[in-house]
Amino acid sequence: MANTGVRKTKDFVPGNCPVGYCMNIIGGKWKPSIIHMIRTDRNRYSILLKNITEISKQTLTNQLRELESDGIIERIIYPEIPPRVEYTITPYGSSLLPIIDSMSKWAIQNMPASKKVECKEK
Repeated sequence: MANTGVRKTKDFVPGNCPVGYCMNIIGGKWKPSIIHMIRTDRNRYSILLKNITEISKQTLTNQLRELESDGIIERIIYPEIPPRVEYTITPYGSSLLPIIDSMSKWAIQNMPASKKVECKEK
């Protein structure tokens, strides 16, 4: 089976549900955290990998590629030696930030104290 570079659930929206559509874009274990970190200037691959200690290199790479292909983030390559790559939130991706903010507020109110960790805000 050839790797087409597109995730298999991208166009799966049961009943054309708007929530399903949104979850196809930002759903999963890592994407909201990645978006939040990029928006708070933790926007380089090595920094993301360091901050999300549980994620594998391959998974981070795949999630970044999916977010880029969906137009949520932009990958900027600086012509330096060695090359430097940074990620930024696109204007389209910025429209998701209120959702990420709401998730953060909800978690602050409902997360057990034993699970709370310091999370750099904007």
